[in-house]
Amino acid sequence: MTGSHDPDAPFNQIDVKEILELCLSCKGCKRECPSNVDMAKLKAEFLQGYYDRNGTPWRTRLIAASHRVSHWASKIPWFYHWLTQSEPVSRLTKRLAGFHPKRSLPRISHPTFRDWFRQRDPHTNAGRQGSVWLFVDEFTNYLDAHVGQACVELLEQLGYAVELPSHEASGRAAISMGLLRKARQLAQSNVRQLSECVTAEKPLIGVEPSAILSFRDEYPDLVGPSWRATSQRLAHHVFTIEEFLMQRFARGEFKRDAFSDRTQAIRLHGHCHQKALAQLATTTEALQLPLNFKVRLIPSGCCGMAGSFGYEQDKYELSMQIGELVLFPAIRQEPEATWIAAPGTSCRHQILDGTQRVALHPVEILRRALKSDTTERHH
Repeated sequence: MTGSHDPDAPFNQIDVKEILELCLSCKGCKRECPSNVDMAKLKAEFLQGYYDRNGTPWRTRLIAASHRVSHWASKIPWFYHWLTQSEPVSRLTKRLAGFHPKRSLPRISHPTFRDWFRQRDPHTNAGRQGSVWLFVDEFTNYLDAHVGQACVELLEQLGYAVELPSHEASGRAAISMGLLRKARQLAQSNVRQLSECVTAEKPLIGVEPSAILSFRDEYPDLVGPSWRATSQRLAHHVFTIEEFLMQRFARGEFKRDAFSDRTQAIRLHGHCHQKALAQLATTTEALQLPLNFKVRLIPSGCCGMAGSFGYEQDKYELSMQIGELVLFPAIRQEPEATWIAAPGTSCRHQILDGTQRVALHPVEILRRALKSDTTERHH
């Protein structure tokens, strides 16, 4: 990366780009390398410089703008599903997008999570233990609304009022594709808006690890000097849903008897960013809040999907080979009665394509584990 012969464009090196194209941006190096070198950040910075000199490919722009595509798709879900789910139209759609024909495309949630939230009746327990802000990342809002719904229902029954702040998309796709100036705009806007309302008493929590952990990892670097201190202060009050639950459980705000005492076996595949930036043990502990839930961790690295990596025409086969190293075989040998847990939306999609098993977000599992709810709701 420092060997360029062009001082005006040091990142204009096609051989380096070809190497970095195979980086999954899993951040394993950030945790495992003795020097804690974050190749994901180096890759993103390199790609921005390379595209400045050579132009940005269509597929890169499309993926970076996926939150906008999802927004418009949510307005006409029937048309989107015709384009992406029906043959032979979906094959043509994938070809135009630069995706592999064997990769399935996600369905749009209808209604979106935010639409559902506006229409719902809060639980009568909501607010007894305080309130939280829920970060509505673009994946949860448009693709996995059921995960957001389970999160709200779980938190409300445990006593927490849930509010949705106003904010932009997380910028996760723009970061991973190397469009850092676009990511900076989103990060600065989110820090500006959320720093005004998020506090220690009312933290910001999220269900998609790659999105919520951006506040602690990339945002302080992205926002620039004038917003860095504010971003760092905000990061202290940002948590994954599992981190929040275990903190509040430790305070005694709810007890294990809120959950069923049924016996359930769970296999957990951890999200790469949780492994690198947080503690996967927190997810394991949260899943074992129900007394007789037993969790075994799948000793897997990255699932192979890695955001958009596994969708791309030239990387699909490698993506599936990565899944076959540990993850897919471990899941295939589990009986149907075992629940598969995976916090990441990309991980769950990869597991479905690779094993035909439906993986659950931990909040879906904990929502299922709540004791029968006979409390009437507000009307």
